[in-house]
Amino acid sequence: MRVATALATAAVDVETPLRRFARAYLASKVATFGLVLLCMVLFVAIAGPFLTPQNPYDLKLLDVMDSRLPPGEKSGDGKLTFLLGSDEQGRDMVSAIVYGIRTSVLVGVVSTAIALAIGLSLGLLAAYLGGRFDGFIMRLVDIQLSFPPILIALILLALTGPGLGKIIVALVAVKWAYYARSARSIALVERRKEYIEAATCLGLSTPRIIFRHLLPNCLTPLLAVTALQVASAITLEATLSFLGLGLPPTSPSLGLLISNGSQYLMSGKYWISVFPGVALLVVIVAINLVADQLRDVLNPRLQTH
Repeated sequence: MRVATALATAAVDVETPLRRFARAYLASKVATFGLVLLCMVLFVAIAGPFLTPQNPYDLKLLDVMDSRLPPGEKSGDGKLTFLLGSDEQGRDMVSAIVYGIRTSVLVGVVSTAIALAIGLSLGLLAAYLGGRFDGFIMRLVDIQLSFPPILIALILLALTGPGLGKIIVALVAVKWAYYARSARSIALVERRKEYIEAATCLGLSTPRIIFRHLLPNCLTPLLAVTALQVASAITLEATLSFLGLGLPPTSPSLGLLISNGSQYLMSGKYWISVFPGVALLVVIVAINLVADQLRDVLNPRLQTH
């Protein structure tokens, strides 16, 4: 009986921080709405190919006679209804937007995760080791951050050409320095605390101190920043694709869809550009709402409401 009581008490103690976090997050109706919206976006991104009536990038399914049809029109063979119209290539806009969301979310998440891993590792090493290594990394960060991110990405993509892998590399090259500086500033504070001094006195190896003790205490403050950077990466990718330097025409992207439809706006065919723009806005707003509340919950000193 005592053992069962102890186990039940331990289970409650383990669940308490999670429940406290959930309660604090769900206290904001706006943040809850953002979370629901983000879950819907992620569902569309993951299950996209199973939701769409057409693969918009399968040339065998496209008919040029179906190009630029307004919302609600049927295809020439009558098999498909274009709920949001079709673009200049005869692609169903609903299908193209779903695939575009899928690609944009993939680029944003993957590029942010890689940039976080690189920047966080270098920032922690710079803060812990100090000396010349710290000075060298920080000078690289200063040089990197002195240029506008879009300028660096434009130069890299102009040299390498468009492509999914290439734009991810360009976004990583743009974002890693921000994480390195943020991680270093947090790690310098943690570096002076007693648990790090105790681990050093016990003779623990440098990698173990950094990644076993220092990393967990520096990662939490960066979570909200990471969410915001996902939105920033998606926006930057859309901008680059709009300029023709992001993803190739064979790869779906919201920025590319907006670019393709911009030339038809003056002729009244608004749906080719406007609907992908609304989808991009929904994705960015959902991520920002979630990130704002994460920032408030994880660091109450930064609360804005």
